[in-house]
Amino acid sequence: MACFTHLNANGEAVMVNVAEKSVTTRTARARGKIFMSAEALRMVESGGGKKGDVFGASRIAGIMAVKNTAFLIPLCHPLAVDFCSIEFTINSAQNYVEVECSVQLTAKTGAEMEALTGASIALLTIYDMCKSVDRAMTLGEIRLVEKSGGKSGLFVRENEPVQ
Repeated sequence: MACFTHLNANGEAVMVNVAEKSVTTRTARARGKIFMSAEALRMVESGGGKKGDVFGASRIAGIMAVKNTAFLIPLCHPLAVDFCSIEFTINSAQNYVEVECSVQLTAKTGAEMEALTGASIALLTIYDMCKSVDRAMTLGEIRLVEKSGGKSGLFVRENEPVQ
């Protein structure tokens, strides 16, 4: 039976002991979407936002979030990130932007939470940059798409479109 690794025998939250784990190269990709009005999406596409370059600010915010995940998620280990990218795909037919955050590091743990945090903060930054045009934007479908490395090996989400 599976158990939560962040709980001790008394059910109390604890940081996982990774002292005996092997250092491996670990990668993770996470995606999420922000749905918005056609007007807001046109503004994003044209780069005409009042606050400036929406994708530029979102990319920087996502990378900063990846590097600071341990300060945001209480039981995450602080990790040195070797690589991070934030990519955007615009879907004009359904009025959304999809964010993909890719992370690579060499450590005893990590990459999934960093990728999920990077995607989430990148999406929140898009919301912040565009809220003057559309406060009804919706963030969603934030998910781990793929991870590799470590004891658990490779995970690839089924039926995930290739980007």
